[in-house]
Amino acid sequence: MADVKVGLYVYIEAKPGKEEEVADFLRQGLALVQEEPDTVAWFAVRLSTTAFAIFDAFPTDSARQTHLNGRLGKALIERASDLLSQPPSIERLDVLAHKLP
Repeated sequence: MADVKVGLYVYIEAKPGKEEEVADFLRQGLALVQEEPDTVAWFAVRLSTTAFAIFDAFPTDSARQTHLNGRLGKALIERASDLLSQPPSIERLDVLAHKLP
């Protein structure tokens, strides 16, 4: 079992009319994240019609930073002005406990 110490919570608000494009972007993001061996867990979720979030977990702060600088993070920033009503809110967090397979 992987040791998980840190994570990210990213809140994303879609522009009106862009909700399904944001959902598709997040679904497609899974392929990019699967290329990152130190991203232990990654979830893209829908909170409401326009609100989405990403939660991911890592063994180290350097793995978290590598993820932030990775392909999905860059793609999100590039598409933000087109898809999002505001910049994504990125919260760094410490994992206190976890249950992973």
